[in-house]
Amino acid sequence: MSDKYEPSKVEDKYYKIWEDRGYFEVDGNKSIQEADANGKQKTFAIMMPPPNVTGSLHIGHALTFTLQDIITRFKRMDGYKTLWQPGTDHAGIATQNIVEKQLLAEGTTKEELGREKFLERAWQQKEQSGGNIVHQMRKLGVSPAWSRERFTMDDGLKEAVKEAFVHLYNEGMIVQNNYMVNWCTHDGALSDIEVEHDEVNGKFYHMNYHFSDGSGHVTVATTRPETYFGDTAIMVHPEDERYKNIVGKEVTLPLTNRKIKIITDEHVDMAFGTGVVKVTPAHDQNDYEVGKRHDLEFITCFDEKGILNEYCGEFQGLERLEARPVIVKKLQEEGFIVKIEEHIHQVGHCYRCKNIVEPYISKQWFVRSEVAKKSIEKTYAGEAKFHPSHWLNSYRAWMDELRDWCISRQLWWGHRIPVFTCESCGHQWADKADEPESCPKCASKKYTQDPDVLDTWFSSGLWAFSPLGWGNNGQMEDTFKNSDLKDFYPNSLLITGFDIMFFWVARMMMLGEHFMGELPFKDIYMHALVRDENGQKMSKSKGNVIDPLDMVEEHSADIIRFTLAFLAVQGRDIKLGAKNLEQFRNFTNKLYNASNFLSLNVDTFPDLKDIEVKTPLGLYMQSRLCVAVNEVRETLESYKFNEAASILYRFVWTEFCDWGIEYSKASKESIVELGAVFKETLKMISPFMPFIADFLYHKLSGTTLEEGESVMIMNFPKDIKRDEKSEEMFSLIEEAITAIRRAKVVIDMGNSKIAKAYIKIDKSIDNEVAKPFIEKLAKVENIEFVSSKVENSVTDVSNNLEVYIPTAEIDMSAIVSKLEKQKEKAQKEFDKLNGMLSNERFVANAPQNVVEENKKALEEIKTRLEKITNELNSLQA
Repeated sequence: MSDKYEPSKVEDKYYKIWEDRGYFEVDGNKSIQEADANGKQKTFAIMMPPPNVTGSLHIGHALTFTLQDIITRFKRMDGYKTLWQPGTDHAGIATQNIVEKQLLAEGTTKEELGREKFLERAWQQKEQSGGNIVHQMRKLGVSPAWSRERFTMDDGLKEAVKEAFVHLYNEGMIVQNNYMVNWCTHDGALSDIEVEHDEVNGKFYHMNYHFSDGSGHVTVATTRPETYFGDTAIMVHPEDERYKNIVGKEVTLPLTNRKIKIITDEHVDMAFGTGVVKVTPAHDQNDYEVGKRHDLEFITCFDEKGILNEYCGEFQGLERLEARPVIVKKLQEEGFIVKIEEHIHQVGHCYRCKNIVEPYISKQWFVRSEVAKKSIEKTYAGEAKFHPSHWLNSYRAWMDELRDWCISRQLWWGHRIPVFTCESCGHQWADKADEPESCPKCASKKYTQDPDVLDTWFSSGLWAFSPLGWGNNGQMEDTFKNSDLKDFYPNSLLITGFDIMFFWVARMMMLGEHFMGELPFKDIYMHALVRDENGQKMSKSKGNVIDPLDMVEEHSADIIRFTLAFLAVQGRDIKLGAKNLEQFRNFTNKLYNASNFLSLNVDTFPDLKDIEVKTPLGLYMQSRLCVAVNEVRETLESYKFNEAASILYRFVWTEFCDWGIEYSKASKESIVELGAVFKETLKMISPFMPFIADFLYHKLSGTTLEEGESVMIMNFPKDIKRDEKSEEMFSLIEEAITAIRRAKVVIDMGNSKIAKAYIKIDKSIDNEVAKPFIEKLAKVENIEFVSSKVENSVTDVSNNLEVYIPTAEIDMSAIVSKLEKQKEKAQKEFDKLNGMLSNERFVANAPQNVVEENKKALEEIKTRLEKITNELNSLQA
């Protein structure tokens, strides 16, 4: 074996072998699949959050896919029939934006191209870019069932979407209404959670509205003066004494001749501004409700693209935001604006294009909030558990205020809404056929289809069961006739970022429960953000983005996977930097060096199950492996990935390498057993670091992956024999070695071999077994177990034993002199600090933190002084 592990020569080759052999598929581990306690095949299912087909792998994806892969590989090795469902999302807005930009660069538009040709271009774009992120995922070493990969607009899922829509439509759970929605003038209707609210520096424009009878005016304030053309009332609070005498009067809108009335409504905050509010029912969510209460006229003053219309007079044709300064200038010139104030407030922006979102009345399709009722009840009853549990509170906060979900989007790329309107009789119906034969009411063959497409999250909301075959043949499947649904629904677990809890998780829960009668998953693991090493959110503008593929290239897939898992503390953002990757590069070196050491002593090693462990060291390391295995199993079952990785790190680095391998230098006969323990450890490491685990396992077995089975379809370690007596003995051996090493440091012989040491121990120990280990690792030619104190020696006392190094044959004068100088220096520091703290004036006047720091320093120097004094006393006795 070379002195260095070279992942670039291993990873691509191994991945191809794994995939070609079908290891990732549902029956890839057929030889080790097993039944549960009731005799039923154990199954595990997890759905990959389908990344955008136009996207590329970022660090958030790397975290999600790494954690999903770890738990999937663990379950696969533990005998479960396992499905990790891969797929990609058609990303309606993102993909359409890309294609539209391409067309603009070519000097044309989608309208000029036409819907059919545009969709052809969109499919071309999908084919060109769709494989990029899948290729990138493979570089990370993930193991989903690639043969079952789905696309949210493939033929089967297209049928599932139509099945779901038509079913909900016929139940009355999908309705079309003129309703106020969040409107992006570029991307169309948005649901509430697709709007990002950011704080902006805006302005308050105070405008005078003159009474129509010429008797004066009222002043109102607005942040959006361009919408005043849509005002249909002025309102004051019914209990506001300042305005009792003007209620019912009319005012004339500035720059127009349109008259509107002054009304009262309890919605008005009397203490805010002037207490007089303009009402624009078609352009403000609160005003919309006021307009319905008072039966006001709803006037839309700009169109879907934000272009001002005929209600805006001379400003017609201007874009709403561009029109604002023009309108304000005119109002100032005419004397209508009396004051402009700086105003910081929250403004909604489109989550895709960052355009300012407008409240806008539009005819849209909605899923009624009642659909979510049972899923909410079942979640609150504990039928699905969040990890960490506090995410249930966030889920509650959203779901308790749930509104109807706007599912129509003004796009061409996506699942077209399957609703048709008869041109002859006006009948409207939903149909699963792309081209229905005729109107079901009058049999006319002349009809039109709704031009909009469905919100991308509608199809993604079916993801827990649509890839399993539900609705893929154009009808709802009987769960018990579909083996995939029977085996894998509900899914066992969902792992995703918290940022799409409401976009995706809540919608899968409502649709899964509605169609399948059960919540779609039993456990929901919400991971946090990956930030840079300073805790800053990663962004291209900051230049702190970490590309996971660059990290794979520079380090290895194993290193980035283990790093992310080690840092993934539940509920805490990950701070990722170069030092973390360096730490776990050293860990891979530790693994490799351990296997090198073993191979230098023995050519090949058996598996642990094929031998009987007999040597004291073998029994001890097997027992410690048992403890590590049980801890890793427990932490993985509770999705504490960081704790599982930490246990592995500690066992390999400290217990096996720092102690086990060192012990073996005094017990050559145990090396075969240690090699078997290490091979079992590699199986335990495999879900985290699959490449190096397979590589080293076959090296130690004297085989190659090309000719042997992969570790990934071998049994995950379990039921390993524990020997607590052996553990107790080696704990005392370790304690003795550590104590002798400490004592040797006192006499400046820390790295030197000494002739003699004595050990007085309070517990029973097999002296003959312990002796060679202590002598070898403590570098002592001869140790002797005694029952009483040894005079004229350096002593070290620990919990269970005392060690003595005789000083008769050692020149102690230089050591005593060194300790005396240390004592003198420590005494001066002690006297200085003690003097300060004894000074009442200092204690009274110094800052509290300074006093506390000095007290702490005094305690530390006091402890050090006592230790030096004890060492001197033992040497001078």
